[in-house]
Amino acid sequence: MQTAWQKFKKNVPFRRFIVLLLIILVLYEMRAMMNTVLLTFIFTYIVVHLIRLVQKKLPKVPSTVIVVVTYLLILLGLYFVITVYLPMLATQISKMVKSVYEFYKSDQISGVTKYVTHYVNKSELLAQAKNGMSIMVHAAASVGTLTVATFMSLILSFFYTIELKKMNEFSNLFVQSGYFKWLFEDIRYFGKKFINTFGVVLEAQFFIAICNTALTMICLAVMKMPQIFALGLMVFILSLVPVAGVIISLIPLSIIGYSVGGIRYVIYIFIIIMIIHAIEAYVLNPKFMSSKTELPIFYTFLVLLVAEHFLGTWGLIVGVPIFTFLLDVIDVKSVKKKDKNESIIDGR
Repeated sequence: MQTAWQKFKKNVPFRRFIVLLLIILVLYEMRAMMNTVLLTFIFTYIVVHLIRLVQKKLPKVPSTVIVVVTYLLILLGLYFVITVYLPMLATQISKMVKSVYEFYKSDQISGVTKYVTHYVNKSELLAQAKNGMSIMVHAAASVGTLTVATFMSLILSFFYTIELKKMNEFSNLFVQSGYFKWLFEDIRYFGKKFINTFGVVLEAQFFIAICNTALTMICLAVMKMPQIFALGLMVFILSLVPVAGVIISLIPLSIIGYSVGGIRYVIYIFIIIMIIHAIEAYVLNPKFMSSKTELPIFYTFLVLLVAEHFLGTWGLIVGVPIFTFLLDVIDVKSVKKKDKNESIIDGR
């Protein structure tokens, strides 16, 4: 006669449902480390995908060489951002603040300023100033936390990919034998499905980011903006956030545009970003994202809104992959399978 435990292990759908709830619970308890977890996964996925791609063209190239070269290029890119882009952005921000301050002191605005300050309560101004300072402190702390998480993720993904074959061999031991073999089989099952859906969405968003960056750089070059390549790098990174990334890029571009050409350039940049956003929303997203995930554009927007509410900024990046993954798990809509040799779980 079978025990309840044996019946549980043989009831695969119910068992996998419990395992999925367990995974969600563990991730929820690890929410403070979510930046590191997600960045490590993204870096590892990209590098492993690159290894498979290069070895298809050049089979004799060792994966170790590919990993080392890739991370050296990443370090060079980070060095470029820190030494070139960030100082340039800080300089442009200081110029904008100075320009706004001079505009505030000008005779044209002095009368309006006196009229406004006459009707605004000083205590309200003080409260708003304190609120603004708290926001700035929180933003600075978030940037510092994200920076630490990024470097930790780079280190973890490097050690994973540099010993990719050994990692896969050791990980496979968990599903070959043991009392909890069934548990690790289910974890691998969900892992494969999520990697497949994540890869499809990441590929689509990557092409969208390239298109957005190319269009933006062409417009900025026509406007004769400085540091086109640095601004292009910023736009590319922000464009990896579906839909919202293009709008977010409006803020730093407007700051730099104001310091270069005044309010006229801010208006130009606003028009350009709105046009590019419309192209992404109504042309690129339906063509790339919706065709890859086979999701209607309405569902794509809805998922982004809900995911951003529950997961914050990360929801904009992983919301669509998670939704597509859940559709695949409950067998509503399966995602087109990718080459199994590209998996970061079962490297061959």
